[in-house]
Amino acid sequence: MPLTQNNQEDQQLLDKLRPSRIVLPVLIGLSVVGFMFWRSYKPGDLAPLANAKLHWLAIMLVVLLARDLGYVYRIRHMSERALSWRASLDVIMIWEFASCVLPSAVGGTAIAPFLLNKEGITLGKSLAYVMATAMLDNLYYVIMVPLVVWVAGDALYPHEALQGGLVATLRVAFVVSYVSVTLYAGLMLYAIFINPLSVKRFLVRFFSIRGLRRWRAKAYQHGNEMVWASAQLRGNGAGYWLRAALSTAFVWTARYAVIGCIIAAFVDVNANEFALIFGRNLTYKVILLIAITPGGAGIAEGAFPTFFGKFIGTPTMTNFIVLLYRIVTYYMYLVLGAIFLPRWISRVFVKQPAP
Repeated sequence: MPLTQNNQEDQQLLDKLRPSRIVLPVLIGLSVVGFMFWRSYKPGDLAPLANAKLHWLAIMLVVLLARDLGYVYRIRHMSERALSWRASLDVIMIWEFASCVLPSAVGGTAIAPFLLNKEGITLGKSLAYVMATAMLDNLYYVIMVPLVVWVAGDALYPHEALQGGLVATLRVAFVVSYVSVTLYAGLMLYAIFINPLSVKRFLVRFFSIRGLRRWRAKAYQHGNEMVWASAQLRGNGAGYWLRAALSTAFVWTARYAVIGCIIAAFVDVNANEFALIFGRNLTYKVILLIAITPGGAGIAEGAFPTFFGKFIGTPTMTNFIVLLYRIVTYYMYLVLGAIFLPRWISRVFVKQPAP
């Protein structure tokens, strides 16, 4: 169907979400898993599949559904119910799709303000809501990392799969990632709730330093976005932020629990091991953050055995669990996005006939 709005910027953003973009990440991911199976398979390696614990697979499906419903609830709540339940579902499905077809460092956050704006929310409010969700996501990470480090300690790092030098590199990357996220989350908190203009001036001055000037224009734009977000959000009461924070904690906890549920379906896992698997998700995330492929395709599959192979057993079973994990958390959203996106375009862009 032809679009009723031919705005060039809108078209560029929609081009980034073309359903045809699912082909490359699927080819990359399945090629990596196929190679891993070819290299590791031995007859009998997949025997544990016959003894799969169906209740854990059911729990995994419930966790996935609860996570998505939590995302839908959160965006509707944070938009102050400007979005209907249907619109909230559309936004989340396309947001997830964007995270799958864009590099992990970009993610769906770059597309989210566009989605909200096309749902009838002003650009200023759209940016504010997306920035608030990003701030809460970062704060969850900031709070959770010390907890899992306290519980798991050095076991967060896959010593059994990496040599000492690589473990040290991963530890440094993890610390740098944590410090960067903490500083950015603190900056956003200060900008939204205390003094956005001072943050804007700081960003512009910081990126005026020689060597950083190429990002000065983006820093200026980001500073403006923080000012807009502050103007839109500072009047919201404690109840608004409490619900937003609790729903954020819910969806991210569910997101990190999926791998443990899948592994527990095929391997006996005790509570301590489940907690350690949950914690290793935080170090695994560091690899995905620096992935340059769409949705981390290929890199996520290749790194998975390093972080979680010790809990599973044979390399072949590990590769099967990698495949199942990516099906339910990645490939499924590529398919759902390809279904939801054309319907959303028809609803949002195409004029409805007069009654």
